[in-house]
Amino acid sequence: MFIAYTFFTELLGYFIKYYEDFQFFSDERYAWRNIIIYNIYQIITFLFFCRIYYKTIQSKQYKKWIQYGVILMLLGYVINIFFKNPFYEGLFYGDIVGSWVLIMSIIFYFKEKRREINPYPQKNNLLFWISLGSLIFYLTVPYILMIGHTNANLWFYLHLRSALLFLILVMYILFIIGLLLGQRKAFR
Repeated sequence: MFIAYTFFTELLGYFIKYYEDFQFFSDERYAWRNIIIYNIYQIITFLFFCRIYYKTIQSKQYKKWIQYGVILMLLGYVINIFFKNPFYEGLFYGDIVGSWVLIMSIIFYFKEKRREINPYPQKNNLLFWISLGSLIFYLTVPYILMIGHTNANLWFYLHLRSALLFLILVMYILFIIGLLLGQRKAFR
């Protein structure tokens, strides 16, 4: 279901940007803006993954930290909305907090997996591959996007669009590897 949601979000973003019939705003200056769907997508993505890690992780203390992190993340988004209009701009500060919470959750997951005795190899664990791809992506991407938003010259000078596309590719390749190698009995 999440894969379909991601696909349709990307498809809608493309259509909004390139076809007039799909645009949200009648004002020509903002007609191509599709950031609102990505702001919503990012919040849902963080909540989705935090819920997966909350359900998967067994440590009550780690679960409590994830709960606190989700509250902090949502608070970060609410505060960010006071400073940025989510219809026209990315909610980068909320995204950074969400990234930290997700990275924390992934680290908790990896710590538990290292200690766990499991007869199934990690290469067959879908969540392992998703965690690895997400960790690589969210360690840098929120900062790359914020640089692009705050300093366009630096964005172009450092070729950060190429870096962003490369990180997206790496993340999705790791997800696909997990889907191909994953076995239900190895999931956790």
